[in-house]
Amino acid sequence: MSTRKQLRSLVEARRGIIVPGAFNALSAKVIADLGFQAIYVTGAGVTNMWFGMPDQGFMGLHEIADHTARIRDAVDVPLIVDADTGFGNALNVRHTVRVLERAGADCIQLEDQVAPKRCGHFSGKEVISTEEAVSKIKAAVDARQDPDFLIMARTDAAATHGFEAAIERAQKFAEAGADILFVEAVTEAEQVRALPQRLAKPQLMNMVIGGRTPIFNADQLAELGFGIVLYANAALQGAVAGMQKTLTVLRDEKEVQESSGLVASFSERQRLVSKPEWDELEKRYS
Repeated sequence: MSTRKQLRSLVEARRGIIVPGAFNALSAKVIADLGFQAIYVTGAGVTNMWFGMPDQGFMGLHEIADHTARIRDAVDVPLIVDADTGFGNALNVRHTVRVLERAGADCIQLEDQVAPKRCGHFSGKEVISTEEAVSKIKAAVDARQDPDFLIMARTDAAATHGFEAAIERAQKFAEAGADILFVEAVTEAEQVRALPQRLAKPQLMNMVIGGRTPIFNADQLAELGFGIVLYANAALQGAVAGMQKTLTVLRDEKEVQESSGLVASFSERQRLVSKPEWDELEKRYS
């Protein structure tokens, strides 16, 4: 079964699968190695880790397509790719879909913010008109060449227009052909519980560590009927904490030993990047 068919099956089962975010190929390999069933290529993560900048629209199509292709080469699990606002109008969205589909995405996420967008849990967001947002979803649906390539429609309208307006937008996105709905940054537990009751399409719930949405256990979200439980930047935040801890010890104690428990071992690092397989290939071709 193709990764796109796998993802469609997982989403439609509505079992609340946990999908961590990857910010590069190695983080994707760690996620896959731990047995997660799908990976989210995070725009915030790419922006933070690649540029050292905040999630405020600095990433472009070239950067996310390049990361998608590298991650696609590294892992064979389904990839959901953050395409921000589609990098322009409906025509740009069409181009974005074609580029990311070729790069190896199995699903792309499009949102309805005014460009330049910003993290869904930042203040100061604005959204485009419902009509323009719907036209971009229609363009995305028309642009895909593989019918199993999924379109996820995200709305940030809850923060600017209220929860009911966000529900209304999401329903219109579903009518325009979106396969998965994503109502971002709801702030009340009752709103989280209400979403699967109000919208018929499979949905993603975004668990932002330290963000505005109350954290639910993935089993709770599965019982509510969510298809995906997204932890877009758990790996990033864990990596930053690990780097800070290890480098603080290095600064203060002037050394770090493999036995410290602060770092992955040399052999584990080589295993994760498939060095034994590359050694076998070197033997084959020498």
